[in-house]
Amino acid sequence: MECEIKDFFANPENFYGKEVTISGWIRTVRDSKTFGFLEINDGSFFKNVQVVFDDKLENFEKICKLTIASTVSVTGDFVKTENAKQAFEIHANKVEILGEADSDYPLQKKRHSFEYLRTIAHLRPRTNTFSAIFRIRSVAAFAIHEYFQNNGYVYVHTPIITCADCEGSAEMFKLTTMNLREPLPVDEEGKTDFSQDLFGKETYITGSGQLHGETFAAAFRKIYTFGPTLRSENSNTKTHANEFWMIEPEISFCDLEQLMDIEEDCLKYIVQKVMERCPEEIDFCDQFIEKGLKEKLNKLLNSSFVRIDHKEAIDILKKADRTWEFEPEYGEDLAKEHEKYITEYFNGPVFVKNWPKDIKSYYMKLNPDGKTVAAVDLEVPGAGEIMGGSQREDDLEKLQKVMKERGMKEDQIYWYMDLRRYGTNVHAGFGLGFERLLMYLTGMENIRDVIPYPRTPNNCDF
Repeated sequence: MECEIKDFFANPENFYGKEVTISGWIRTVRDSKTFGFLEINDGSFFKNVQVVFDDKLENFEKICKLTIASTVSVTGDFVKTENAKQAFEIHANKVEILGEADSDYPLQKKRHSFEYLRTIAHLRPRTNTFSAIFRIRSVAAFAIHEYFQNNGYVYVHTPIITCADCEGSAEMFKLTTMNLREPLPVDEEGKTDFSQDLFGKETYITGSGQLHGETFAAAFRKIYTFGPTLRSENSNTKTHANEFWMIEPEISFCDLEQLMDIEEDCLKYIVQKVMERCPEEIDFCDQFIEKGLKEKLNKLLNSSFVRIDHKEAIDILKKADRTWEFEPEYGEDLAKEHEKYITEYFNGPVFVKNWPKDIKSYYMKLNPDGKTVAAVDLEVPGAGEIMGGSQREDDLEKLQKVMKERGMKEDQIYWYMDLRRYGTNVHAGFGLGFERLLMYLTGMENIRDVIPYPRTPNNCDF
């Protein structure tokens, strides 16, 4: 009976006394004169299964010499073990060698630094750490889709190629089919003539699906996007990457207070599902990556998220009995040290809302005070900002005024302006960086270690 290891752990009683067959990769080999042990993983489950083999097998000597990462197919009796770490093992009747690994296999049985493992990103999923990380990534992605689908959202695929400037073209990759090894065509003003390019105009790789998402929210009421996002900023921090994944819901007939309700509900749902469905992986992360991870996640699930204005946050920071590397100011963004202090001050997650308009995007709803916008960042203990959202400006004249003040051309996103002409309504949305969520869920400190093949400045290997 061909089996997967995950089934043994789910219902071992279904297999006791039966002959089973598994195929997988060898994690360890131990042998003596007459018998030996193989630890095998088949990729279906975080944990390995132990196989006992003896010299009655005709290829016993060859099995003893197998190297880590060699592939085998094992047929044997599924046996209950008393007083052992694992409640069961397989006593091999046959071990077929499917593929032998070279002896210089880079992942020998010892601890490797995360920096080293990034240099062999094609092999690191085979380690315990990255087996846990990427299985959690898979489960978290499914939980995200599950949350929005269960709540009546329509999943929309917004374009990767765009001419719409959402987050600032300075941070967007420019896209061209023109031969950069030859002189580029120029117009009468001496500037690059993009009319000769594939799309006949200057185009970018999108930094956000928000603007296009809003158009669908105006038809379907509630939508979400979930896909790759690219930013060209030359940032080498632990929390920035040039390619990452974003979740961006847009909701019609929704104000800022309602948006915060949705953000809190969504985050708690994802955390709960990951803890339910990845207990072995979360236990591993709690033990080897971030001590106290489970306590942190459980605390979030049982917290009521605090809501304060940006001004209140600055008041708290200015009254703090400590010195700052970056002094908190009323018209400025929050630094990492500020975010950390605010979550510690309230001993839990905090929504910071109503931000100064001059440091936020043009599409955010202007508040009655004329000085702030209905924007919100969610700060969580240990990770800082994890979600950012806002009520969108639904008043055409106010949006036009802000765009004019910022030197933006309305004709480039006329279709976005049409949403305010043809049935405008109160609406809001947020962005959730998937990798930052994964850093929070796993305790990983570097974004490069929660995405399979990280793309960062001077790093585009594999």
